[in-house]
Amino acid sequence: MKNNRHKKIVNIMVGAAMTLLLVGCGASDADKELKDMNVDKYVSLGTYKGLEISVDPVVVDDAQVDSLMQSAVQSYISADNGGITDRAVAMGDTINLDYSGKRDGVAFDGGTAQNQSLGIGSGSFIPGFEEGLVDVMPGETVDVPLSFPEDYWNEDLAGAEVVFTVTVNYIYPEEVPEDVIASMEIEGVTNAAEFRQYVYDYLYDTAENNRKVQMENTVLAQFIDGCVFQEFPDKLVKRYEDLTKENIERQASQYGMDAESFVSTYYYQTLDEFVKAQGLESLKQDIALQAVANQENLNVDDEELNKNLLEYATQSGIETVEEFIGDTSLEMYRAYFMTENVLNFLTDNAVISE
Repeated sequence: MKNNRHKKIVNIMVGAAMTLLLVGCGASDADKELKDMNVDKYVSLGTYKGLEISVDPVVVDDAQVDSLMQSAVQSYISADNGGITDRAVAMGDTINLDYSGKRDGVAFDGGTAQNQSLGIGSGSFIPGFEEGLVDVMPGETVDVPLSFPEDYWNEDLAGAEVVFTVTVNYIYPEEVPEDVIASMEIEGVTNAAEFRQYVYDYLYDTAENNRKVQMENTVLAQFIDGCVFQEFPDKLVKRYEDLTKENIERQASQYGMDAESFVSTYYYQTLDEFVKAQGLESLKQDIALQAVANQENLNVDDEELNKNLLEYATQSGIETVEEFIGDTSLEMYRAYFMTENVLNFLTDNAVISE
């Protein structure tokens, strides 16, 4: 659960979900990389030092730690490993159960599951289900006759009389047993106190990273809003549209969808609308970021590029830079590191309030 920020480049640069900010960084105009272009003719930079932004503070409380400790350990608990099996279910318990719902003796869709977690008294199931499991012993199977509410969202089941056959497998302990913690085989974690600190560190690192992302997104949006852009060459615009389309097609394939359906579902646009709008926004961002890099000497030379690549390869457990970069262009990595340099510069020079 430790912060793996140094590994994020692997997902960004060679994964299927590159951000639109980065996909076009290697785009060219008249066969030139952006770093070799006179980008000043396309953008007049606004203020980029002293931008005033507000971000959420980093906060990790005991309730968050308790919740994650419980959820993290649940998959390791079983009837034979930390699960409570020597007393009956009581209101307020969280249990592991199997159930099968039948209507007129026939199983209905969505009414069967195994190894599910359920808080007794949480109201997660239809009225009467959880109450029907109070006083049931782990290992015992019972029938719970119920009626679905008349206003149930599934009209086929609304008001229906059904019977759930339920087996309570075990009750989850309120305190995480140390033998269960040991079974998780987390390096450096052997007891509840160490596990709690481990979870706290993870939550803090995650919150801190989320805050950094929020800062970068906020300062970037404010910076771009202050820039004035000139008309871009058609060839450059087309290049960014093509890259945007390639990127969204990769993302859609992860969900088993075609790009048109993916964009319609998640962005409420046609694929053509999305490609044109996001391609242009990506181009504006890259042009503006490159202009700042030129002005503030934040471009990445070969020495810095090789140093960064070696660091990321080492952090990822990969022996050589060549193996780490694979088929990805070196210029894509150079542009990525330049983008990080500029975003760090913008946030370091911003006036931040919480």
